[in-house]
Amino acid sequence: MAFKYHIVCVCLALFIFCVTTSSIQPTKLVDEVCHSTSSYSLCVESLCTDPRTPSADRYVLAYISFRLAFLNASSTQDHIAKLLKHTEAKAKAKAKANTGPTQQVLRRCYHDYNKAVSALSSAYNDLNSETFSDLVDWAGAASLAADDCQVVVKTTYPPLSTMNLDLKRLCEICVAVSKLFT
Repeated sequence: MAFKYHIVCVCLALFIFCVTTSSIQPTKLVDEVCHSTSSYSLCVESLCTDPRTPSADRYVLAYISFRLAFLNASSTQDHIAKLLKHTEAKAKAKAKANTGPTQQVLRRCYHDYNKAVSALSSAYNDLNSETFSDLVDWAGAASLAADDCQVVVKTTYPPLSTMNLDLKRLCEICVAVSKLFT
């Protein structure tokens, strides 16, 4: 688990470096992919976090995009697990026998992110086996999991709402890259 946090920290540092570097020049492939997303600049900045991007072909770019989404989903799932553990500890301290709506919401989101992580793992399997036909579906399933979490979260946990949106945007990049294989 510590390894995941290390990777997330490295990605964040690279992201900050890319954002603060004013001369982000996307390659033709990155430009093509990012123009088919709803946020061109977010797409370029996200893909820029990986040092392989400038020389990436569509296959490597697919690995990069799905890796970013997988790391995001895993990190969010870990965050939800910590929130859930914290709320359960508070409930035990107050000697409440029943689980409140907060715990139910977090359990539901944890389950949703389990689906997202699983879908993104399946996408990796498709990439490894070079069967690209289901990549769009796997990215869509991960995005739908974030939507499902958002339905129950609503405005209860603003940071979790932001995380849901981040995963959806990363999945959108995955879909755009996946369409290069059709």
